[in-house]
Amino acid sequence: MQDYSWSAPGGYVAILLEEVWKSFKGNTVLRGVDLRVPRGSVYVLAGPNGSGKTTTIRTILGLYRRDRGRILVLGCDPEDSCWREVVRRTGYLPEDASPYERLTGYENILFYAKLHAEGDPRRIKELVERAVDISGLSRSELHKRAGAYSKGMKRRLLLATSLMHNPELVVLDEPTSGLDVFSQHAIRRLIRSLAQEGRTILVTTHNLLEAELIADYVGFIYKGTIVYEGPVHEAIKKFNASNLEEAFIRCIDSMGR
Repeated sequence: MQDYSWSAPGGYVAILLEEVWKSFKGNTVLRGVDLRVPRGSVYVLAGPNGSGKTTTIRTILGLYRRDRGRILVLGCDPEDSCWREVVRRTGYLPEDASPYERLTGYENILFYAKLHAEGDPRRIKELVERAVDISGLSRSELHKRAGAYSKGMKRRLLLATSLMHNPELVVLDEPTSGLDVFSQHAIRRLIRSLAQEGRTILVTTHNLLEAELIADYVGFIYKGTIVYEGPVHEAIKKFNASNLEEAFIRCIDSMGR
């Protein structure tokens, strides 16, 4: 079990995993994952490709059913009846998400606004306005088909549709993967601004240097296990490293990889 002495003031945790295991067809992917995300923080789950990041995210969100272990998200187990309310309070962007490419950017936003607003015209308008603002796309860009967008523009559009309903918890799987430096910078700024509003942000990445730029807390995941968890500055100090990437490598090396 992890040492949670660093957890948020008052002990309020937005996401808690204890001894979570998950296998697919006899292949064990998560091996007793312990993870704690303090409320109102940016927590980055960092590790190489194939380490279990996406499986952890999908298990947290109830998209995969755990084999065993304990999960609480905003105080609710994904298998309990309260889960529907947690879903309403959560924004999720998968790594492989894509907009409806035959629709314009604006039409994509309107589609999701109608889903969230459940037929309330005033609410639809509010959601559309918020999403347009989050996207940072110009009026002319919003009226182009999403299929003509660059990868960075598509990602900004998808972030806007994921965040338009003001979620309390935001889960982003590799949000800057494959983007150019300007798009990466814009998304990192958005993540930090969301945290300043008091939201809890859980991000996965294999880019440890990026993690250092945005994270309050970091979890190193390797071969399906959390091998370190805590504040970023403490990780760097603990492993006598100059940055988070070096801290990760020294952490893994200390295990005799």
